[in-house]
Amino acid sequence: MPVESGSSAAARQAKQKRKSHSLSIRRTNSTEQDRSGLQRDMLEGQDSKLPLSLRSNLLDLFSQIEREFENLYIENLELRREIETLNDRLAAEGQTFEGADLAKGALKTKASHSTSQLSQKLKTTYKASTSKIVSSFKATTSRAVCQLVREYVGHRDGIWDLSVTRTQPVVLGTASADHTAMLWSIETGKCLLKYTGHQGSVNSIKFHPTEQMALTASGDQTAHIWRYMVQLPTPQPVADMSQTPCEDDVDFSDKDEADGEVEGPNDCPSVRVATTTLRSHQGVVIAADWLVGGKQVVTASWDRAANLYDVETSELVHSLTGHDQELTHCCTHPTQRLVVTSSRDTTFRLWDFRDPSIHSVNVFQGHTEPVTSAVFTVGDNVVSGSDDRTVKVWDLKNMRSPIATIRTDSAVNRISVSVNQKIIALPHDNRQVRLFDMSGVRLARLPRSNRQGHRRMVCCSAWCEDNTSCNLFTCGFDRQAIGWNINIPALLQEK
Repeated sequence: MPVESGSSAAARQAKQKRKSHSLSIRRTNSTEQDRSGLQRDMLEGQDSKLPLSLRSNLLDLFSQIEREFENLYIENLELRREIETLNDRLAAEGQTFEGADLAKGALKTKASHSTSQLSQKLKTTYKASTSKIVSSFKATTSRAVCQLVREYVGHRDGIWDLSVTRTQPVVLGTASADHTAMLWSIETGKCLLKYTGHQGSVNSIKFHPTEQMALTASGDQTAHIWRYMVQLPTPQPVADMSQTPCEDDVDFSDKDEADGEVEGPNDCPSVRVATTTLRSHQGVVIAADWLVGGKQVVTASWDRAANLYDVETSELVHSLTGHDQELTHCCTHPTQRLVVTSSRDTTFRLWDFRDPSIHSVNVFQGHTEPVTSAVFTVGDNVVSGSDDRTVKVWDLKNMRSPIATIRTDSAVNRISVSVNQKIIALPHDNRQVRLFDMSGVRLARLPRSNRQGHRRMVCCSAWCEDNTSCNLFTCGFDRQAIGWNINIPALLQEK
């Protein structure tokens, strides 16, 4: 049987491809005007509450998507024809070299290699075209705006945790590996007070619900309660910073700026002695929080236990044991006597102290890697984040399975949930911060480039519900905290 040469077959394939492509272009151009007119007629005949301009914009957008997928379909047909032609040619060559084992082996290798190349080409074509469609769609529909307002610089090592006071004056607190905790003016970025009472890394900071007291946990195996008094400086005008859309069209270069030695605030007053020192852990105290009312606190430690203390007497009330590995975080419910603890054993536990005579505990195994944090919302939800790159939303009334699962591309650290807007802020190991709603829909990603954003792992996020210039704060191992102004319209949150 005669075999068609490779050059002639390739020429014939190229000619067919050009012919098919030209036909598809002519067909698309000839019907585009008719289709557009038909869409306008449909718009006028339909009853909808949406403005006509918005409906027209949506129809144009979906028409673009339809045309893109039509082109992809045509390219898919062409690639299928190329595969069939290649298979026919390989079959013919197989008949020619029939009987030669070496030739058969070479033929199989060649066929496998050629098929792999075509498969990769098909995948790349679909991925690139679909990404363009999705990106254009998001750029058109998203109205979220994120603005970096202020940077809080002064720590000499990474910042593990941050929190905002619940009483006036409203200040920002940071906990750092440099053995200190600092209080900052949100509006000016000035350090107001430094706490230097710990002998190890300060791993968390939380403020009393009604009094000017702070609770810090440390690597020196203790938790400290200390009082503060600060005087807020006169606010300065905010620097001119352009509003940046919370999307992916900014420069995410991996180039890092030189860290250098950061000089701490020289005129910042300090507190050196704690009002109360809580001792009983045999390992690093990684987190601590106030129970509702502020009369008791809970601490989480690497000794696999969480301890409940009485603030007035500093006595140990309960030792919460059961985790198989080190604890990573603890959190209390804002209105009920509930505690949730997270652990490296891939579980988080819910402890119920609402009934003084019964202290129940529930274990939840929803993750495959260490749970880095689990927090309550104002309603009946718990949100958990993990090193397995997922965040899960749970209903306290039925926690057998999560009601929403968020999958990301990097490990998630200490998350926070906005009380008013119910938005989850996800700080990542890869220096990004993403915002999601409670149903798992992505709302925004904070901008990061060489000029703004974090240059190292983002460790924690915290929302501020008061009327300040910043409503979200993040901190990381680049030794700085950042204040953001997040503006996400209600329409975008309800999508």
